[in-house]
Amino acid sequence: MSAALLDVPVVDGIPFARAGRDDLRAEVAGLLAHGEVDRARVALLADADDWWTEPAPPAEQLARVPAAGTLREAMALLGMGRVADYFAHRWSDPTHLAGLALLQAHWPGTRPVVDVACGTGAHLRELVRRGCTDLLGVDVVWAKLWLARRFVCPSARYVCADLTAAPDLDVTTPAYVMCHDAFYFLRDKPAAAAAMHALAGPGGTVVVGHAHVADPHGEPLTPEGYAAVLGTDLLYDDAELTAALLAGRAPRPAGTASLAASEAIALVAGDPLSPAPVDLGEPLPPLSPNPLYVDGELTWPSDRYAREYGPRSAHLPARWPDPLPADAARRRLLVDLPEAW
Repeated sequence: MSAALLDVPVVDGIPFARAGRDDLRAEVAGLLAHGEVDRARVALLADADDWWTEPAPPAEQLARVPAAGTLREAMALLGMGRVADYFAHRWSDPTHLAGLALLQAHWPGTRPVVDVACGTGAHLRELVRRGCTDLLGVDVVWAKLWLARRFVCPSARYVCADLTAAPDLDVTTPAYVMCHDAFYFLRDKPAAAAAMHALAGPGGTVVVGHAHVADPHGEPLTPEGYAAVLGTDLLYDDAELTAALLAGRAPRPAGTASLAASEAIALVAGDPLSPAPVDLGEPLPPLSPNPLYVDGELTWPSDRYAREYGPRSAHLPARWPDPLPADAARRRLLVDLPEAW
């Protein structure tokens, strides 16, 4: 761990270096100094990102999170609501498949990987299962990193910090720095892009996946805006990435003009690297039936989730097929859920 990270409080192996939380950091450090690890954890679990509008659960409820036996149980205790639906069903949603297609086309190989706004670590888990070893997840929400370390990808390293105000993260360069389904939420995108390039270092790679263009969530840019901020002309349509992974083919890049009608895009800056030597379209065993199917029917966890992902999930049939098709795993009828899902 870098000297800078040694100066911030660490609970359950996750340093808390988030900017703008000086009072919370001091509170946690004080609790740790008096051996109050459980209370320090509760204080960190209550912290949320600036877009979240729900109140934190009561402290006595958060104190029960460490005893949760599954990812879903822990998220329920954390009061994560609609975000819990997103993380619980990440394994088959089209934005996750688009992210896998991007990794497939631009594989980090043996380079260190930094996953910015990594959430609960779904992409990090995929990288670990494919043989990558030097992995760092960064997010502003400590609770998400705790979930990632406990239930999804325990072998990665995690730091709670803001990308543009992070201490030395001790990353060897050239590195592979990625940010999936989150860059459009970052308010100062030029500063975020500069920080990602700095982390990647000379000869490094910066990958941004599922950056909203036509979606009201976050603060989206135009394709030209994203390309200018990241300094690249290698772009993809997000729907094309998902379709490519499902079809088992390489995705086709697109120019900014042809992406004007896209809902979301992806961009690769710096060294584009080579395609993966493995097929990320085929999830690794052990495989389980997709839990979105209840009594044989495709059942969305909420109306909000149905509106967002339903129209984009043609790879999931309305009813469970019998017999299963040969491409059941590629279409995510069968999924590789974390052991303690």
